[in-house]
Amino acid sequence: MILDTHETLASGASSRTALSVAAADFLGSPLLTPWTDPESGVTSRLLTPVGTPAEQARVAPIQQSFYYVNPSLHITPDGNARYWFYCAFPPANSAHSGRTLAVVEFAAGIIRHYPETAFTEASPMLDHETGEIYWANEQGIWRRTASPDDSPQRVAAFTPAITRNRPVRRYATHLTLSPDRRALNIDAGIGPDNPVGQAWLDDGRIEIWQTLQHTYNHGQFNPSTHHPGLLLLAQENCVDQKTGEIRYKDNRLWLVRRGDTRGLYPVYPDSLSSLVGPSYRPVASNSHLETPHAEVRTDPRQMHGHEWWSSDGDYIYYIHYQTGIERTPLATAGTSDARPELVWPHRTVSHAHASPCGNYIVLDALPPDAPDTHHVRFVNLRSRRTIDIVSRMPSPPAAFRPYHLHPHPQFCGPRGDYICYTLIRPEGGADVAFVRVSELVAATA
Repeated sequence: MILDTHETLASGASSRTALSVAAADFLGSPLLTPWTDPESGVTSRLLTPVGTPAEQARVAPIQQSFYYVNPSLHITPDGNARYWFYCAFPPANSAHSGRTLAVVEFAAGIIRHYPETAFTEASPMLDHETGEIYWANEQGIWRRTASPDDSPQRVAAFTPAITRNRPVRRYATHLTLSPDRRALNIDAGIGPDNPVGQAWLDDGRIEIWQTLQHTYNHGQFNPSTHHPGLLLLAQENCVDQKTGEIRYKDNRLWLVRRGDTRGLYPVYPDSLSSLVGPSYRPVASNSHLETPHAEVRTDPRQMHGHEWWSSDGDYIYYIHYQTGIERTPLATAGTSDARPELVWPHRTVSHAHASPCGNYIVLDALPPDAPDTHHVRFVNLRSRRTIDIVSRMPSPPAAFRPYHLHPHPQFCGPRGDYICYTLIRPEGGADVAFVRVSELVAATA
């Protein structure tokens, strides 16, 4: 589907040239509608929201930003902005499989939906340099450009010798490029096995470093050429496919390096209980499951989640649930010297992301037991001040739960000049939203 907003949104004799928007000011596009948070006064720009003139260009009932660690905003060599996003069409499919991709050409005022891009998990990833988009589904890993004249190309797939008649649940939770740009990470699910490794882009060969039995996912290549072949992995809660019983994670953060004889090893090999004292008994909850559960955890390593690399690859950031945002240096990871550093305290934080410079944080808070307190917040680590981008985020209706409607805010663009996130609408559905970081920095100076 192709919609040209120069034709559908312009009034009178306005020309295409007059409505073209340069990348430096793509937030002024007629595809975007300002929305101001009534409590904080922060203005976001929403992509084709329902009830506005821009709705004519909307391509899906649910339009979502990418998972918070995956890039999605491309600035072309000639300075134009393109943005990729998820599309969902309830009641079709779910967040596991069946969402599709669309791209906004802000300068041209065009949104293109590509229904052939159905993907699994949160696999889509933009290559900042080429502008190509990658995604994975049960058939393999795919690539295409934003051009309507292009078609998907399969870049890698498991051989029958690996799958052995077993279904492939995923190739990767979310794809990342190796720092030398020659490979994509693999953290797959094939039957009961969880193979990890990489897919070579030159010949499509998939190289498996290790096959794991417990569920390990959320693989992410370290972005630095100083740390080649290094994957950050997450140990995840497992659900027994026969009984439905949950096997809880006991240590979230792990590393594996290509060719390292140690194989998979924990970021924190030793218990961290001594750092929090005997009163530390937080209750863990999992908002991703259909049936609520709560489990008392005594070791902080069991309360870690939603991890990511610093832009220079020297630190591992993560959420310490019911505590805040922490990080630990890669230099001591896997040793008895590994220790957490509290970057920002926030008891109800769910997801977070750091700016490329490391001076700012954006987070969302989605405590399941306090839905009226859900919010998206910007943190200025230099001034130690904050401002809410969304002060009260509605909970999505039950019918949209399968589509994983979390805000997932992230710094986007090669320099992190913008924040993109998913705004949940009270009446249901979701909108992609943008905020200019410089405005948030000024508000928290």
